[in-house]
Amino acid sequence: MQPHFSRRDAIASGAALTLGITWIGHRAGAAPPDAGTGLWPSFPHQNPDLVREVVGVCHRDLARATELVRAEPSLANAAWDWGFGDWETALGAAAHTGRREIAEMLLEHGARLDIFAAASLGYTAVVKAMVEARPGIQRTWGPHGIPLAAHARAGGDAAKDTLDYLLSLGDADAPPASQTLTDDQRAMYAGSYAFGPGPTERLDVKVNKQWLEITRGGDSARRIHCVGEHAFFPAGVPSTRLVFVVKGERAESLVVTIGGRVVECMRV
Repeated sequence: MQPHFSRRDAIASGAALTLGITWIGHRAGAAPPDAGTGLWPSFPHQNPDLVREVVGVCHRDLARATELVRAEPSLANAAWDWGFGDWETALGAAAHTGRREIAEMLLEHGARLDIFAAASLGYTAVVKAMVEARPGIQRTWGPHGIPLAAHARAGGDAAKDTLDYLLSLGDADAPPASQTLTDDQRAMYAGSYAFGPGPTERLDVKVNKQWLEITRGGDSARRIHCVGEHAFFPAGVPSTRLVFVVKGERAESLVVTIGGRVVECMRV
């Protein structure tokens, strides 16, 4: 049976074309738009592919970020989970990369200012007020586990006073605790771990220089930090635990504890 396409649908489609809205390509594994309506599967929630793109380009591309946000201003507050709960907003992406022009564009379109963006932009009075209102907030990590002081450092000369203030606190620049691994230890964990029968239902652990990364399919790789006893947590999400079950000289399985759920992944 062909899906019903009403006059209202036609009007909505025409309005979308008038506004110059286009559907970007779907990432690997994402469901395609409905053939009848052209809508993404999670409608009326924001198109996830569009959300992912805007957060991604806000790390580096002012022109594309501006194009997307002008077409859909609500994207100024877009947030994307890069994996395991490592949430990042469009403004957060601009803040930790020091992209001041992108951050200001987002704020002009209604983005919600937070302490990380304030630090990057050099809003020292704002940062001080938040620390005084909530002592210890300076120890909160931003997306990917990036410290607050690192955001001010990314802001360059415009944020020098903010960086000086944060460094004076003594605890605003501490990175996530992570044990150093040897080459043999990294090799012990590297491999693919399946949590289901499908070809994409697996997590790949790979060596990247001096650390380990974990990814699923074409998703963004996440660095994992070792906390001892074969236990790790992914960047930006210390509440998630990845524990390798080691037998002999290599890991045979990976136990993921996320959101109160335990998932055992077998090495393949």
